[in-house]
Amino acid sequence: MAQQGAALQNYNNELVKCIEELCSKRDDINKQILREEEEKVKLQNDIRILTEKLSRVNESLARKLAARNDFDRTIAETEAAYMKILESSQTLLNVLKREAGTLGKSTDLRCANVGHSPHKD
Repeated sequence: MAQQGAALQNYNNELVKCIEELCSKRDDINKQILREEEEKVKLQNDIRILTEKLSRVNESLARKLAARNDFDRTIAETEAAYMKILESSQTLLNVLKREAGTLGKSTDLRCANVGHSPHKD
C-alpha cells in the first residue's frame, strides 16, 4: 500500500507541476494578449487620425483642383480674347495704312492741282 501511496503522490506532484506550467503559459499568453490589445487600440486611433487627415487633404485637394480649373478656364478665355484683340489691331493697322496711303495720294493730287491752279488767290 505504501508503494501505491508513493505512486499516487508522484502522480499528484506531476499533476500540480503540469497545472502550474499551464497556468504560467496562460499568464504569458494573457500578457501577450494585453499588449496586442493595447497595440490594437493605438493602431485604431492612428487609423482614425490618419483617416481624418486624409479626408481634410482630399477636401483641400478638391478645392485646389477646382480653383486651378477656374484659373485654366480664365487664362484660356483671356488668351483667346487677347488673340482677338491682336487680330483686330492688325486688321485696324492694315486698314489705317491703306487709308493713309489713299489719303496721301489724294492729298498729293490736290496739292498738285493747287500748285497748277489757274485761279490765284
